[in-house]
Amino acid sequence: MEQKYKRSDKRTFLGIKANGPVFIISLLIIATLVITTLWVGKPMEKYFSQIQTTVANNTGWFFILVVNVLLLFAIYMGFSKFGKIRLGGKDAKPEFSTKGWYSMLFSAGMGIGLLFWSVAEPILHFASNPLTDNADKIEAAKSAMRITFLHYGVHVWGTYAIVGLALAFFTFNRKLPLTIRSVFHPLFGDKIYGPIGDAIDIVSVIATIFGLATTLGFGVQQVNAGLNYLFGIEASINTQIILIILITAMATLSLVLGLDKGVRRLSEWNMRLALGLLIFMIIVGPTVFVFKSFVQNVGNYISDFFELSFWTETYQGVKEEKQWQSSWTVFYWAWWIAWSPFVGLFIARISKGRTIKEFIFGVLFVPTILSFFWMSVFGGSALYQELMGNHLITEAVNENVATAIYKLLEQYPFAYLSSLLAVVLVISFFITSSDSGSMVVDTLTSGGRHDAPIGQKVFWASMEGVVAAILIVGGGLTALQTASILTGLPFAILLLVLCFSFYKSLNSYYDEHFLRKK
Repeated sequence: MEQKYKRSDKRTFLGIKANGPVFIISLLIIATLVITTLWVGKPMEKYFSQIQTTVANNTGWFFILVVNVLLLFAIYMGFSKFGKIRLGGKDAKPEFSTKGWYSMLFSAGMGIGLLFWSVAEPILHFASNPLTDNADKIEAAKSAMRITFLHYGVHVWGTYAIVGLALAFFTFNRKLPLTIRSVFHPLFGDKIYGPIGDAIDIVSVIATIFGLATTLGFGVQQVNAGLNYLFGIEASINTQIILIILITAMATLSLVLGLDKGVRRLSEWNMRLALGLLIFMIIVGPTVFVFKSFVQNVGNYISDFFELSFWTETYQGVKEEKQWQSSWTVFYWAWWIAWSPFVGLFIARISKGRTIKEFIFGVLFVPTILSFFWMSVFGGSALYQELMGNHLITEAVNENVATAIYKLLEQYPFAYLSSLLAVVLVISFFITSSDSGSMVVDTLTSGGRHDAPIGQKVFWASMEGVVAAILIVGGGLTALQTASILTGLPFAILLLVLCFSFYKSLNSYYDEHFLRKK
C-alpha cells in the first residue's frame, strides 16, 4: 500500500515555515563551528589538520567499504527485477527532456570539482603517489590517470544514484515528503515525523552545507586565481570573500527564478560553455595523444578496478603518521558522501517519470564517461607537457593548485580568451551548485516543501556562502577537507541503513504492483 502523505512542516521557527527542530539545531551546529573558527583564528588551521589526519587515518577503511557497497547496490538495482518500476507510477512522464536532465545532474554533481582538479590532480599524482615508482615517468603518468579516474568514476555516481533513487521512489511512488527521513519509513513508520526523523534530516542538512562549502571554497579560489591571471586582481582571502558575496547574490537570483527558468537554463548553458572549452582544448592541444590516452586510461581503470576500489594503503602506511590516501581517496569519498544528500535530492526532484533501470544507467555511466573524457583532455594535455620536458604547469600547481588550468591554457594559442571562458564557467558552475544546494537545504528544513518563501531560500543561499568564507579564513584547503570528512562520516553510516530500508520497501512495492496483477 502507498503511504499516506504526511507533512512534517506544521511547526514554524521565527515565522519561517520550517520544521522547527531541524531548522534550529542545524543552524546552531553551523553557527557553533563558524563562531569557533572566528574566535580561535589562525591556530584553527592546525587543529583542522590534526582532526583531518586522525579521522581519515582511522575511518578511511570504512569510507572505502561504504562507497563500494553503494556502487554494488546501484548496479544490482539496474539489473534486478526492480528496473522496470517507473518513478511516479506506470503513467508518469518525465518533467524534463533527457538533455536537460543530464545537464542539471552533471552541473550539480561535478561542476567545479572537474574544473578545479582536472589539471592539478593528474600533475600532483604524477609527481608523487604510492602506487608506482615516480622515477619511471611513463608508469607515473599512467598511474596518475588511474587514480584520477578512481576519484571521479562510478563510485561517485553510484553514491549519488542510490540516494537520488531512494528519494525519488519514496516521494513519487510512496507519496512521502521529499526528505531523507522518508526513506527510513519502512524501519521506523510514522516515528520519522518525530525526533528520529529530525535527527536524520539534521545530519543530512549539516552534510549538505559543509559538502557545498567545500566545493564553493574550491570554486572561489579558482575564480580568484583566474581573475589574478587575467586582470591582475589580488589573489587573497579578502578578494575571495568579496567574490563569494557577489556570486552568492547571483545564485540567489537564479534560485528566485525557479527550477525551470533558473537552474535548468543555467545548467544547459554550463554544458554549452564546458563543451566549447573542451572542443577548443582538443583542437589546440595534443589531439591524437588525447584520444589515445582516453582509450588507454579507460582500459587501465577497468583492468585495475577491483584492486583500486578496495585498496586501503594498509601496508604502505604502517610507519607513516599521515597516509597519502587520507588526503586524497578518503577525502574524496567523504566529500562525495557529504554531497550526496544535496545531489541525490536534487536528482530525485528532476527524475520523475523515469524507470529505475533508466535512472541507474543514466546517472551511473553517462556522467562517468563525460568525466573521464574531460580528465583525459585536460589532465592528459598537462601530462603531455610534462613528458615533453615542460615543467611550468607542475611549478604552478606546487605554488597554487587553483592556477593549474590557467597555466595549462597558457601553453596553447588564444590563452587569454580560453582562460576568460574558464573563469566564466567556474562562476556559472558555482552559481548552479549554490542555488541547487539552497533549494535542497530549504526542502530538508521545511519538511519536504517545494513552495517555501523566497526569504527562506535566500537565507540558506547566504548561509552556504558564509560557511565557505569562514572555512577559507579559518584554514583554507585543509579546513574545507576536514569539514567534508567530519560531516561525511555520520552520513555514511546512515547510507548503509538507507540501503536496507529502500530494498525492503522496493520488495513490497514490486509485490503490490507486479506480482498481484499476474
